[in-house]
Amino acid sequence: MKVLWLSHLIPYPPKGGVLQRSYNMVRELSKYHEVDLLAFNQRGLLEPLYPSLEQGLADANVAIGAICNRHKFFDLPIDESPYVRYWLAFKGLFTKPYNLLWLESREYAEAVEQWCRDTHYDVIHFDTISLLPYLEYVDSSVATVLDHHNIESHMLIRRAENESNPLLSFYYRHEGRRVEQYEKDFCPRFSLNITCSDVDSDRLQGITPASRVQTIPNGVDLHYFSPVGLEKNASSLIFVGTLNWYPNVEAVIYIANTLWPKLKKLHPDLTFHIVGANPPQKVIDLAQQDPSFKVHGFVEDIRPMIEQATVYVCPIKDGGGTKLKILDALAMGAPIVAYPLACEGIDVTPGHDVLFAETDDEFVRQIDTLLGSRELQEKISRNGRKLIEERFSYQAIGSELSSAFEACSDKGVQ
Repeated sequence: MKVLWLSHLIPYPPKGGVLQRSYNMVRELSKYHEVDLLAFNQRGLLEPLYPSLEQGLADANVAIGAICNRHKFFDLPIDESPYVRYWLAFKGLFTKPYNLLWLESREYAEAVEQWCRDTHYDVIHFDTISLLPYLEYVDSSVATVLDHHNIESHMLIRRAENESNPLLSFYYRHEGRRVEQYEKDFCPRFSLNITCSDVDSDRLQGITPASRVQTIPNGVDLHYFSPVGLEKNASSLIFVGTLNWYPNVEAVIYIANTLWPKLKKLHPDLTFHIVGANPPQKVIDLAQQDPSFKVHGFVEDIRPMIEQATVYVCPIKDGGGTKLKILDALAMGAPIVAYPLACEGIDVTPGHDVLFAETDDEFVRQIDTLLGSRELQEKISRNGRKLIEERFSYQAIGSELSSAFEACSDKGVQ
C-alpha cells in the first residue's frame, strides 16, 4: 500500500515529545507499507539538538531516507522573521484561526498537488489539524487520516482558563472556539481521525459525533528505554522536557520558584536536574546562584540521568495528548510524582506505579515520602516498567496503525 505522510515537522531525531511519536509511527508504518513524506522544517525543534541546522538536516535526510520511499523538507514561512508569527496571530482574529494559518506555504501546496498527481496513494495522512489547508489538493476518492496529537480546541480553551492575563485568556478562548468549529466541520470528512488516548477520543467524539475516531496510543521504544541497573544518586530529582513548549516552561518555573525552596529546607543535600533544550533564563539564573539546582539544556542521551534519579518530578498542569516524557520515565523505572493531568490517557494507578500531587504541599510531601522509602521507590519503579511492557510497545502500536490504514483504504472515503 502507498501512503503519503504530510507532516508539520521533520520527524527526527526521536528526542522526546512529538518528535518521538512521529518518528516511531513513520518507522513502524514503513515496515508494512511504502511511505512518502513531505515535512516542514521547524527550526525551533531541530536547531537546539545540533551544533548547526545544516548538520541536523543532513542527519535527518539520512535517517528519514532509510525508512521512507522518498521525502522532501520545506522551510517554514513563519521562521523567516519573528514578526510573521505576530502578524498571523493578529490576522487570525479576523480570518481563519492562527492554527490554520501558520503552516500555509505555496511551495508545500505545489508539492502535495504534484506528488498526488504522480502517484496513486491509498492513504494520505495529515499529521495535525493545522495541515487542513492542503486537503483541497487531495483527490476526494483517496482515503485520508487526520492525527490529533492533542485535541487542539480543548487545549486552547484549557489554556485560556489557566491564563492570568485577561487579553491572552480572551485570545486563547477565541482561538479555541474557532478551532473547535473547524474540528466539527472537517473531521467528519476524513476516513479516520486518530488520537493518542481514549480520553482524547472521547473529547473529539463529543465535539464531532459523526467522525470516525480511533485511539492509536503513544508508545515507547522498549529496547532503547530500558534500565541497565545503574545505582541511584541519593537525593536526586529530575524533570525532563523540551522547554520551548509552554506547559513544560510553566512546570520548570513552578519547580524553581515554588517547590525547590520548600524541598531544599527539608533536604539540604538535595539536587535537582532540569533537562531539556531552550531552558528559560530565569531558571538558568537560579542554577547560577545554586549549584545544587542544575540546568543541563539538551542532553543527547537522557536514559542514565533518568535511571539514576531518585524521583522524577512532573508538575505539568496544562497541554493535551499523552505525555511521552511520562511513558519514557515509566519505561526507565523512574519513581514518579506527577500532577494527575500529566498522566492523562495513561492507565496508571496512584500509589501503585505513580504518586499524584496537586497542591504545593502535596508535591513536597509525596517527594519527601519517596526520598525516605527505598521500598516504595522499588515498588513504583517495578510496576511502572511492567505497565509499559504490557501496554505501550511501539512495535504493537505500529501494527495497529498499519491495520487502521488498511481498513481506511478498503472502505475508502466515508
